[in-house]
Amino acid sequence: MRSSFVAMKGFSNAHIQTVLPSILNRNRTARFVHERFDLDDGDFLDLAWHRLPSLDTRPIIIIFHGLAGSVYSPYAYRMMEALDAKGFNPVVMHFRGCFKESNTLARAYHSGDTGDARAFMGSIVEKFPDRGVGAVGYSVGGNMLIKLQGELGDASPLFAAVSVSAPVRLDQSADFLNRGASRFYQKILLHDLKESLLKKFEQHDYEKLIGLKREDVGKLNSFREYDNRFTAPIHGFKNADDYYEQSSGYDFIFKIAKETLIIHALDDPFMPPGVLPDEAALPPKVSMEVSQNGGHVGFVGGSIVRPSYWLETRIPEFLRSNFA
Repeated sequence: MRSSFVAMKGFSNAHIQTVLPSILNRNRTARFVHERFDLDDGDFLDLAWHRLPSLDTRPIIIIFHGLAGSVYSPYAYRMMEALDAKGFNPVVMHFRGCFKESNTLARAYHSGDTGDARAFMGSIVEKFPDRGVGAVGYSVGGNMLIKLQGELGDASPLFAAVSVSAPVRLDQSADFLNRGASRFYQKILLHDLKESLLKKFEQHDYEKLIGLKREDVGKLNSFREYDNRFTAPIHGFKNADDYYEQSSGYDFIFKIAKETLIIHALDDPFMPPGVLPDEAALPPKVSMEVSQNGGHVGFVGGSIVRPSYWLETRIPEFLRSNFA
């Protein structure tokens, strides 16, 4: 299905669309209420609520951020504001170690790890059974959400889900980000990931655990190298290829049985244009909205004087239309 998104005139370039939200929102800050969610394995997740659910009776929307993202990412806190304005109570579920403090265990998080989302989502449904729960996932958070929806099928408690700019074929995305101008994003994201990993060396002996020395971290200059040496072995995969195969959301799209919208731009600089399936092959409850422009989690329209953020209109609209 063709998207209704129209890029800002003169600013439709994929890279401009990708970085524009950060530039335009550099003087803004996130407002939220922090809460910690304890996991059964002794670790924890940090939550950023618009308002604590005990003080708010509206339906809850869980936001899953992208790689090395957080509630401080413009797409996250702006979406919180947009959802609040449309009658929802949003919460950003930070993946392990993605807020202000490293997580407890040696493991981290990865693109296909649905266990923590299941645990948090289950706790919400148990505590607030009549509230209604939806979800929005960005980038790797969007891939994780697609995989989660596919794993759960009819058993998913979400009334609707939206995935934005998801790298549903992780191997293709890893290779694409190691070529041309896209290496710019790889360098930035890897810097954040490696800084976080180096901090965890203070508590964990990764050389003993997975054969990774502290001095080796700085030499990991591509996602494949990083995933081969850290992501895969610390999370029980044989190697990066095994991790990509088991964690990619593509095959799980066809198992989704609850209302799910996939939003994607063909010029996304994080992945090749052909990562999504043909629309005719989609299951009945899955729809795709694909635009020529938009970059990666960009989708900025309007004008430079008065920018408009299309995702902040389209996503709440979709969720509201599917909330009974």
